[in-house]
Amino acid sequence: MAVESVDRGESKTDTIRMPTPTAWPIALAFGMTLLVAGMVTSEAVSVLGAIVAIAGAVGWFRDVLPHEAHETVAVVPEVAAVTTARREVARVAIASELQRAYLPLEIYPISAGVKGGLAGSVAMAVVAMAYGIISQHSIWYPINLLAAGFLPGAMTDTTAKIAAFNLSVFLIAAAIHLITSLLVGLLYGAMLPMLPRRPILLGGFIAPLFWTGLIHSILGIVNPVLNQRIHWLWFVASQVAFGIVAGIVVSRQERIRTWQRLPLAYRSGMEASGLKDESR
Repeated sequence: MAVESVDRGESKTDTIRMPTPTAWPIALAFGMTLLVAGMVTSEAVSVLGAIVAIAGAVGWFRDVLPHEAHETVAVVPEVAAVTTARREVARVAIASELQRAYLPLEIYPISAGVKGGLAGSVAMAVVAMAYGIISQHSIWYPINLLAAGFLPGAMTDTTAKIAAFNLSVFLIAAAIHLITSLLVGLLYGAMLPMLPRRPILLGGFIAPLFWTGLIHSILGIVNPVLNQRIHWLWFVASQVAFGIVAGIVVSRQERIRTWQRLPLAYRSGMEASGLKDESR
């Protein structure tokens, strides 16, 4: 198609050459339909369809062979009016640091969570043993209460029995304390980047309070002996001690970058020069 300009007196009109419209393709399609329909109706319908199809094919070929027929169409320029139903400009919210916290740009390695869990376990054990010395004059009292849910036969309702040393109970309590501390430490390593400016607030106070509420709701089922004898003020103090120490240790570890800083093409696996920061 070509656009031409034609002078008509003082006015100038743009025109365009387009293929001439034709109805022969419709006639050919209709004839082919009748030809096929006659196979299930009557021979006369097929004969009529063949005649119409041949006529449509000949007429269509004459429009395009040996040269395609064209016609000149005037082009009337029209400027589209820009309209909108909005009364104010829609603005795109720019992501702030708080919003980016849901997808942190930097995270802590797994080793940071392990170190934080081990350090927090020591702090929590110190507070728990201090409670045992002050309340029952025995560091084994809180240790035996921790394992009471796994060895209910070894524990009795007498305070003296619970406050006495028991090697098997001590090993079970140490395993429970160590495994739980490591798991919570790993959780801290994944959680603290969500609030990078306040790691102690999140790890030392908010998380222990939520954790205490969860334990308070299920402790009667998991460990009934501990549920009957627990001192919740000291329990919260031990959880806060764990959270503060673990939060400090984790937050001081070197963070690693996530792929959030990289272009989408690189994160999608596309190989192209200049997409990756070569300095890292």
